[in-house]
Amino acid sequence: MFLLLPFDSLVVNLLGISITVLFTLLLVFIIVPAIFGVSFGIRKVYMKTLLRIFQWATLRIERGAKEKNHPLYKPYVNGIIAKEPTSLEEEIKEIRRSGSGKALDTPEFELSDIFYFCRKGIETIMDDEVTKRFSAEELESWNLLSRTNYNFQYISLRLTVLWGLGVLVRYCFLLPLRIALAFTGISLLVTGTTVVGYLPNGRCKDFLSKHVHLMCYRICVRALTAIITYHDRENRPRNGGICVANHTSPIDVIILASDGYYAMVGQIHGGLMGVIQRAMVKACPHVWFERSEVKDRHLVARRLTEHVQDKSKLPILIFPEGTCINNTSVMMFKKGSFEIGATVYPVAIKYDPQFGDAFWNSSKYGMVTYLLRMMTSWAIVCSVWYLPPMTRQPEEDAVQFANRVKSAIARQGGLVDLLWDGGLKREKVKDAFKEEQQKLYSKMIVGSHEDRSRS
Repeated sequence: MFLLLPFDSLVVNLLGISITVLFTLLLVFIIVPAIFGVSFGIRKVYMKTLLRIFQWATLRIERGAKEKNHPLYKPYVNGIIAKEPTSLEEEIKEIRRSGSGKALDTPEFELSDIFYFCRKGIETIMDDEVTKRFSAEELESWNLLSRTNYNFQYISLRLTVLWGLGVLVRYCFLLPLRIALAFTGISLLVTGTTVVGYLPNGRCKDFLSKHVHLMCYRICVRALTAIITYHDRENRPRNGGICVANHTSPIDVIILASDGYYAMVGQIHGGLMGVIQRAMVKACPHVWFERSEVKDRHLVARRLTEHVQDKSKLPILIFPEGTCINNTSVMMFKKGSFEIGATVYPVAIKYDPQFGDAFWNSSKYGMVTYLLRMMTSWAIVCSVWYLPPMTRQPEEDAVQFANRVKSAIARQGGLVDLLWDGGLKREKVKDAFKEEQQKLYSKMIVGSHEDRSRS
């Protein structure tokens, strides 16, 4: 029989005591407060401490860079090309005046018109409004997390030691703690919703389902050390409505669901995600679609309409952009969610990239890599604004209604309101956009159909 040496026995006992103490602290200071929706303010103290460290590190870097006389930051601007809001006709007129001295009095094709389209094409390649929305937002200060400073060089021993300590804290303390919390939250969600699912429908089941969901999402929020500020909570979505929000990350769902009770909409998955979906739908009427059904727009609209017509059912949570944007702008909303005639509850989400970049660049990082980046960041800090409910006006079509909601979200969140489709992240520009420019130029040269008929 194998016997432990006294030293080995001491190590085992110390390890057991450490695990017991850690689990007790985890239970008392994180899990139990998450269950009851309270906070001891530890995360806010942690955030303020980080801000002071970032401020000191940034000042030290700036002073060191000034002493060594080398540039430190990339110039941060919204665009690298100055553009004025002018029309195609006005710009071509200007080109013709400067080139041949002719105005557009006699509509006809001129070779100089080509320069307008060449210039626009080069401008779009160099500084288009779409591509830069799918890359991480550049920081102007060092957050000891990612060296986003331009031309960063060795400044001092203290800064290097501070960065090394930051790596140890994030990977050796925060990462294991967060993994344990995430595992706890997901396990409780699957177990709790499965048990609640066996109860008969009624108020008791609805009450337990709501609090199981809220409890588990709040634990998952703490697994990211998320510090969330909710504004105007009196405008939170109500049953029979649709909650629409700008989309930056998969954790948007957790951010919103930790403060409200929603019916999720999405495609059925396999693996761990499939297990979670099947457990959740037992306790709550979520709307899951098969892969083949997602492409059937009419089927999706019918299922959503049936859900919102039942005023006893939970509000649906939808991200109409259909893809993740880097939280600097809001891109085109798909009109499907705005065609079904339900009350829309807009929500604006704005992340602070100073503590960690929440944006998921799915073309660059897989889900596992992304989650690892999230769990090794300092924290996820964001603000959530609940906007007043909006309904479709009689004179509006679905596209106009979607644009009105999108503008309200962009204005509240301090985001750029763009008309481009986020699907351009993976797809080519639709022929309709090209044809629109061709029609404008054709109308300028040969006139409209009415002009030709008069002549």
